[in-house]
Amino acid sequence: MTSTTPSPERSPVRRTLLVTAAVVVVAAAAAIGSFAHFSDKALSDQRDKERRCCWAEGATPQWMSEVIGVRVPKSATDRRAGYKIGSRLDTGLLAFTLPSQEADEYLAPMTPEGTEMIGNFHPEGEDYKPAAAFAHLGLPEPETIVKGMRLGGFCPDDVGTGDAIDTNYCVDIFAHEFTPGSTRIYLRSTIEPGVSPLPTPVVSAN
Repeated sequence: MTSTTPSPERSPVRRTLLVTAAVVVVAAAAAIGSFAHFSDKALSDQRDKERRCCWAEGATPQWMSEVIGVRVPKSATDRRAGYKIGSRLDTGLLAFTLPSQEADEYLAPMTPEGTEMIGNFHPEGEDYKPAAAFAHLGLPEPETIVKGMRLGGFCPDDVGTGDAIDTNYCVDIFAHEFTPGSTRIYLRSTIEPGVSPLPTPVVSAN
């Protein structure tokens, strides 16, 4: 008597194993996807918290000007400043508006010899959120602006000192002619921790 064995494609056991394997794969994929989602969200929440955290209260434009060592012209309007305390390095932000011609005169001694400020040829996206953001001052991030934007910067050894400059720190400069005849100057400087005294002893997480 000849026995017959069910073909593999018809075997109930094989079908059960295939279904079980598929369920396991789907469950694993769902678990990985869920873990990745929550990991990304946790990382995003942590970064948002870090961006909101540790801004020194009371950082006025005058105080920030003295810390960075860069003069703010008396004619400057819409002056804004912020000082963020970091885990390793602090960051100072300073922004103000000048008539465009005066802005050019102001920036001239801050441009190292043989160089010039350039356009923002590689802008960041609209969702760009640096650790020390000018958004804290109610301003757009200069790295995202193209039209009317010029970029530059200097370190103490690159330029002389004088009425406009007396700093021990490197400074990033952004000049945005946001309307014809009006230019907003953005200054950002990375500063070694330990600046004392801070404008107030209280550090806010707002």
